Amino acid sequence: MRRTWTIFCLGVLAGCAAVEVESGARQVRIVTSEPQGCEYLGEVTGNQGNFLTGGFTSNANLETGARNDMKNEAAKMGANTVQMLTNRAGQTGTMGQGSGSMEQTNVTYTGIAYKCPPTH
Repeated sequence: MRRTWTIFCLGVLAGCAAVEVESGARQVRIVTSEPQGCEYLGEVTGNQGNFLTGGFTSNANLETGARNDMKNEAAKMGANTVQMLTNRAGQTGTMGQGSGSMEQTNVTYTGIAYKCPPTH
């Protein structure tokens, strides 16, 4: 029983860290307007957090992890630029004895992946 609990706790703690940006995605840039002269590759989504680990993950790590996940997905498509479309933060609430609380438990980013010519 103790081993199971230890494995569970380690899993929760691992879920608290932001998704790492992969080496091929480090050069992917995120922009807010449609880039000109670029090839459209498709939509990408990045996520961080869930109902189990999200409450133990800082808001900064949720944001960073979702952004890194989106950049990783774009890089897999051969993109070097992502136009940010939406970002959503999910919240989970609890009600207990007349009072309640809300906490951010996940973040999702959606964007459009492009392959743009190199800039000088």
